Amino acid sequence: MNLVFRLAWRNLWRHSKRTWLTTGAMIFSNVLLIFMIGLQFGMYDLMIDNTLQTLTGHVQIQAPGYKDDQKMRQSVADVAGLASSLRTELGSDRVAARGAAFALVSSEDRSYGIAVLGVEPEYEGNVSTIPGLIKEGRFVNGPDAAEIVIGAALARNLRIGLGQELTLLGSGRDGSFAAAVVTVVGIFDSGVADFDRSFAEIPLRFFQDMFYMDGAGHQVVLTATAIDDVPELQRRVAELLPAGEELVVHDWDALQPGLKQAIRADMSSAFFMYGILVILVAFSVLNTQLMSVLERTHEFGIVLALGLTPGRLGRLVLLETAIMGMLGLLIGALLGAILTAYLGVNGFAYPGMEELAAKFNLPARFFPELTLPTLLAGPLVVFGFTILSALYPALRLHRLHPVEAMRAV
Repeated sequence: MNLVFRLAWRNLWRHSKRTWLTTGAMIFSNVLLIFMIGLQFGMYDLMIDNTLQTLTGHVQIQAPGYKDDQKMRQSVADVAGLASSLRTELGSDRVAARGAAFALVSSEDRSYGIAVLGVEPEYEGNVSTIPGLIKEGRFVNGPDAAEIVIGAALARNLRIGLGQELTLLGSGRDGSFAAAVVTVVGIFDSGVADFDRSFAEIPLRFFQDMFYMDGAGHQVVLTATAIDDVPELQRRVAELLPAGEELVVHDWDALQPGLKQAIRADMSSAFFMYGILVILVAFSVLNTQLMSVLERTHEFGIVLALGLTPGRLGRLVLLETAIMGMLGLLIGALLGAILTAYLGVNGFAYPGMEELAAKFNLPARFFPELTLPTLLAGPLVVFGFTILSALYPALRLHRLHPVEAMRAV
């Protein structure tokens, strides 16, 4: 074993309680960082999946400009045929055609303006969670049935229930007057009241007849098996688009820019708190190593008088800190990985958070994500700041004079 390493190891354990207290602070911070970062990224994945699977999907095919303007005339010709072709080419049923419009929906007592989606009943459940959120009745059945599913909040506002009729009034693609009478066959509850009061779905072919779409629609929605597969899915879909048609392929980031902005804002505030934790640990290490250097001033004066250079003494202090930091990293990473892996399988729940989670259509239990970045990012930053905190005690040795140091008691 290297002599310098043996000296550093011996010096660390001259005051074992102080060393363990400092190492314990690093272990605690590493465990906390691994768990919190894993939980943070796990909740981001959950938030992205829940938001996109409710309605948006991971990828959409639209007419140019529709994403920003959402005008009826900005449509995709033979939208159902395009969706069918993509299902065949991709070998996946996670593709569905839609039409979208705004309409005035009226019951006997009240009227409200809502967004109306025409959907393919047999495929909508593959790209959206709405069919699975039906609390009363059923989802629309049949491509051209005069049926509608509405949100629970809208049903309360309209004072209407299953089996009752609603009147839809809107404007067709050609600017003409569009009207229809539909029967409420299902009521869904997403947990988000604003969404439930402003949105309804009807069969796609019925939508096309009502709004004079002539077989056209506004979106072909696709979902990937995982969020990491979205770029490849977008590339393949772009290659499969019919030649000569002006269509664009948007990924979820373009469709929901506010989602990524919300994640970035949350990450900024979270990493600010993590930074405070790391700085506190660094000051703890600085205090420990500065005390260690000060109490060994006499010894350092003797070895300097014998010809040892201040640079080698500084490297000795840095090595002591590195050993202590490595102990904190290894033990903290091990304990953090065990804790995060266990909760990643079994999950955990915040006391009293069930109602808030239901409001945002989130599960009551949360599952932190254990990956190589979440496992090592926090401990490596703590280790780096630990080494930086030892620079001042190490550089202080360069100003040490042997005679003055030997007089220290």
